[in-house]
Amino acid sequence: MMLYLRLYYEFFKTGLFSVGGGMATIPFLYKMSDATGWFTYDDLANMIAVGESTPGPIGVNMATYVGYITGMNQGGIFYAILGAVTATFGLVLPSLIVILIVAAMLK
Repeated sequence: MMLYLRLYYEFFKTGLFSVGGGMATIPFLYKMSDATGWFTYDDLANMIAVGESTPGPIGVNMATYVGYITGMNQGGIFYAILGAVTATFGLVLPSLIVILIVAAMLK
């Protein structure tokens, strides 16, 4: 359980402070790799390559992948899917909050 809270927290910080698109998340992912050990720099290079070649925002693709492999290391597909959803939600939530605040102010 603590792993998923940490996963959510790390990607929430990334989503909150990486302004400028998916490529702006890369320095945060390097720091996250050093701090948590969830993935290596080689894994990060592979995530960038796969994230660039698949449809969708690269930051979301990388968050989903990190959550997936982190959850898979916990013991199975259920944990992998839970990790992927947790990391992706953590990355997207700050933007959603900002959009809701701006929309409320424009009303």
